[in-house]
Amino acid sequence: MDHQLLLVDCPDEAGLIHKITGVLYDNGCNIVRNQEFVDEANGRFFMRSEYVGDASPDVIVPSVQAILSPRAHVRVAPVGGRRIVVLATKEPHCLGELLLKHAEDELGAEIQAVISNHANLEGLTRRFDVPFHTVPHEGLSRDEHETRIADVIDQYEPDYLILAKYMRVLTPDFLRRFPGRIINIHHSFLPAFVGAAPYRQAFQRGVKIIGATAHFVTEALDEGPIIAQNVIPVDHSYSPETMAKAGRDVEKLVLARAIKLVLEERVFLVGNRTVVFE
Repeated sequence: MDHQLLLVDCPDEAGLIHKITGVLYDNGCNIVRNQEFVDEANGRFFMRSEYVGDASPDVIVPSVQAILSPRAHVRVAPVGGRRIVVLATKEPHCLGELLLKHAEDELGAEIQAVISNHANLEGLTRRFDVPFHTVPHEGLSRDEHETRIADVIDQYEPDYLILAKYMRVLTPDFLRRFPGRIINIHHSFLPAFVGAAPYRQAFQRGVKIIGATAHFVTEALDEGPIIAQNVIPVDHSYSPETMAKAGRDVEKLVLARAIKLVLEERVFLVGNRTVVFE
């Protein structure tokens, strides 16, 4: 029997765990892992249940939906089997980490392709037997360039797009083609130092920690829901350049962790925040 994930986001009320698990039990399913959380500030209940059983999602979802509020969001997702396309520019550290984890079957998804506006990372990508597409931006408007990128992406029909140091701001029209499906790594502990040159901003401010933030991409630059973050200490001896060098290890690990959390359906959106089941 295949493992499945039951994902519930609904208004909180008494007895929800009993009601929801009862549907799985009544349909001959066995829960092997269960996590739940109550967001008391917003009165919302979140539940992630991994189960095995022969019952179809077409049976489970409406059965759970029927016992919950009409404002409940219920879905069933398979464990594994996700597909991603990676967008990158010239920096290799985040892409290299993802390719290595993919090769070692530690990413939890198939990297279907890498797309870049430069050819710098083609050699690295092809060493891991992953297709690489160069889509130059020179001489094109931003809309024309994004249309060409979208045409390549559409060949693969990925579940998510990953921006692995893709150093171009995406237009609202492009974002609307992939709503809630684009994950970015920003080289700052957001909300500090948004936009360009965050390490230089951090140096000028004299901070004592620097970090990285993986988040969903929205039309508000660097303000999408945060998935994962981490920091490392720095001191007065660091220049913007040495900060950037030190930050690369944080960036690649935070991005890989965030992708794994999303692919394993451990992330629930709550407005511009997230509930993350580790």
